[in-house]
Formats: sequence, structure tokens, C-alpha cells
Amino acid sequence: MPMDANEIEALIKAGIPDATVEITDLAGDGDHYAARVVSESFRGKPRVAQQRAVYAALEGRMGGVLHALQLTTAAP
Repeated sequence: MPMDANEIEALIKAGIPDATVEITDLAGDGDHYAARVVSESFRGKPRVAQQRAVYAALEGRMGGVLHALQLTTAAP
């Protein structure tokens, strides 16, 4: 069952409370999304650490319920 964009956003915001999150459904199928996540908590962290924080917020749904996520992270 595909994930809803609002659910992805809610999970990320729950895990990274100060995040600004933009979700785009890339294929219209609920399985392929792009996410832009901006958080002050990312400041000074390498991009891989920023992305790991987002994946951790998704609580194991990546690769299962959520098939593909094109991820862009940044500090404000």
C-alpha cells in the first residue's frame, strides 16, 4: 500500500521538529517521492548525516512501504 505525502511529512516533522518539509509525488503513484528537508539541526553536519536523520525519522518505512525517496537536505 502506497504512503501518503502527508504521512511522510508528519513522520519527518515528528522526528525533526524544527524541519521545513516539502514533499513532491514524482510519479503520481504514491511510491516515488522527492523531499526537501531544511533544519537548523543539520547545520555543520555532513550531508550523509543529514540524510540519515531523515531516514531515521521515517522509522524503517524506506524500502518497504515507501519505495523511493529523492532526498535533498539543507540547513537554513
